[in-house]
Amino acid sequence: HVVKKFLELVAKHNLPVYLIDPVTLGLLPQDSQQLKDGDPKGTSCKYLCTQREFTTFALLSKLWKYDAQLAQSATEAGLEFLEVRGKDPRLAGMDDLSGTEIPLHFVFRLHSHAVHLVVFYERSGNYLWHGPLRLKPSADRKFVPFRKLDFGRQAGAFDRPELLLTSVDSLDMRVPKNVSSFLDEVVHSKFLECRFKEARAFYQLYPEDTSQEAMDFKKKAKNLLHLAARTLNSLGVTFWLSSGTCLGWFRQCNIISYSKDVDLGIWIKDYQTDIIPAFQKAGLPLKHKFGKIEDSLELSFQGQDVKLDIFFFYEEDYIVWNGGTQAKSGKKFKYIFPKFSLCWTELLEQKVRVPCETLQYIEANYGKNWNIPVKTWDWKSSPSNVQENGVWPVGEWDEVIQVY
Repeated sequence: HVVKKFLELVAKHNLPVYLIDPVTLGLLPQDSQQLKDGDPKGTSCKYLCTQREFTTFALLSKLWKYDAQLAQSATEAGLEFLEVRGKDPRLAGMDDLSGTEIPLHFVFRLHSHAVHLVVFYERSGNYLWHGPLRLKPSADRKFVPFRKLDFGRQAGAFDRPELLLTSVDSLDMRVPKNVSSFLDEVVHSKFLECRFKEARAFYQLYPEDTSQEAMDFKKKAKNLLHLAARTLNSLGVTFWLSSGTCLGWFRQCNIISYSKDVDLGIWIKDYQTDIIPAFQKAGLPLKHKFGKIEDSLELSFQGQDVKLDIFFFYEEDYIVWNGGTQAKSGKKFKYIFPKFSLCWTELLEQKVRVPCETLQYIEANYGKNWNIPVKTWDWKSSPSNVQENGVWPVGEWDEVIQVY
């Protein structure tokens, strides 16, 4: 009943909404035709009546112009209405911390049920973003059980879903065409905003290098990051920003101009034999391959004057680590990190993952003084978390030390 009232209201205001409620979507049959044919009389409430206190929909901001009449129309329809606004991160760049507020969430309530409408915004990395739900001190905290809501505890990032118009419990609505893929995205959607305020403070202490050489490097690094993301995404391989590239994002919302490479991490369990041929096909020849799948694998590809380094991470009981190999001596090194999960962010207009526990990750690698730039860096001794890890047996060198 409440969802029906809500859908009538949004239709009146031409709001392009679609169902994103994880519980309801999880109950839907995979075959959309089955949905349409399932309830000819339109009497049962099989999917929406889940005994929960709310149902969640999404609104694409791009297709909607803010309408102040919405609140009044909701009241006329007998729905109580709450709007939650927050800062627009698309304006919170290095130069502008104006904090312009935009609508992030709407809640429509009738009796004991509510509809939670999450506003999705387009971001420059060609993905959809929703903001966190943060109540103002004056807001009614008992309006709905906010802690139980599926969306809003944190910001989230999603690919733009293909939508399908269907009938759910005899109500016409749009749903994501690939429900299982959308539900998987929900679980891994947490988004971390770049720390613009801290980055500005960093650049006041250490002004940005605006030389032609630094600008050229940044442009090439951006192209390389986009190409690497496209290649790994096409294989379905999860990756994240690691080493200096992760430090650049965390410290200065940028690539470090003197770093000379792009660093990515991948779990060894996600390794595929297709990775090397896929990069070569994309125009990035293999520069070196060190280690083997069971131990200390790392790959390096040659971009346009910029190297792409891919480090494979191994999980143990309480730690994770990646390996390093010195080609001339066969010496092995191990870089140890505390365990971490992955979050989305944006760097150089590309949606990418980073360790959610970024500070611990950075401190493990660079120590407590990570905020001070260091231009002379020795990968075998400078990192705080490096340990010597023996030597490769000479008989294995042909396999574990391949330089092209």
